[in-house]
Amino acid sequence: MADTQDTIPVTPLFDRPRALRGYKMNKMANGLGNPANREAFVADEAAYIDRYGLSDEEKTAVMQRDWHEMVRLGGNLFFILKITAVDFIPITQVGAAQASMDHDDFLRDRLGKNI
Repeated sequence: MADTQDTIPVTPLFDRPRALRGYKMNKMANGLGNPANREAFVADEAAYIDRYGLSDEEKTAVMQRDWHEMVRLGGNLFFILKITAVDFIPITQVGAAQASMDHDDFLRDRLGKNI
């Protein structure tokens, strides 16, 4: 049987190993559903992230808003999208990052929007 990682080029497959790998990052992001946690994140992002014991690699991905890297490291898109609620980033910007596209190109080419 072929390795499922190879069946979808450049697309991180969210499987059990990746889910286990991203547990802390997903827990951190899911915590942003709580208003007090959102306030703590905005006040001192690094300190908030450190509460959850993220690796340096995960912490860097979150702080740089590297959406593709967060997913590669095991971030579940439904959880890491909670970060966009703190930053007020349009979900289409995350989609563009996932597709390695410029946001305007993504809106035009993938969503048919005239910009």
